[in-house]
Amino acid sequence: MAATAEFALHAFILILVVVEPFALTPLFSALTVMETPEHRRQTAIKGVLVAGGILAVFTLFGSGLLSVLGIGMPAFRIAGGILLFLIAIDMLFVRSSGLRMTTVTEQREAAQRADISVFPLAIPLIAGPGALATVMLLSRQGGDHGHWIVLAVVAVVLVITLLMFFSANRIQKVLGETGTNVITRLMGIILAALAMQFVVDGVKESFFA
Repeated sequence: MAATAEFALHAFILILVVVEPFALTPLFSALTVMETPEHRRQTAIKGVLVAGGILAVFTLFGSGLLSVLGIGMPAFRIAGGILLFLIAIDMLFVRSSGLRMTTVTEQREAAQRADISVFPLAIPLIAGPGALATVMLLSRQGGDHGHWIVLAVVAVVLVITLLMFFSANRIQKVLGETGTNVITRLMGIILAALAMQFVVDGVKESFFA
């Protein structure tokens, strides 16, 4: 029981840091600035639900996909750890990451869309490459119930994200840009350490198991 609780806490911290709702909230405000409050709520709900569905699919079937492709879990741990470390570096320097942000062309396309809940909100802002890699890695670490624990944690993190979207204007007024950047840097430090642990575990499994 203690091991399950410890794994759940570890998964919660990692997924929360990777999804990073504090950094997503200003982006959500910018994407929905022209929408009515009701439409903004609908956009937030749909975006979170779509992202949740995508993350659930990768949690449940990601390992099977790796097996079909002939990719071992140690190799994926190393690759996933490097990917998360690159995201952590961008968080530490508070700069846009090409791994989860949209290009200028994609931003222009999103601005012309009536509904931005799927793109770019759900993908790649919420369910980006880092989040997808994270749930796939974690689902293999929790034993027989790992998948379900990760799904529960994803649900909790997405509820937090949704509530922050609902309160986007108030959060921005309280934290401001400086407060948001401080939180982002702190999360970046945590993510960098967790990412390196994935790499170390992958190297151990590959060469010393």
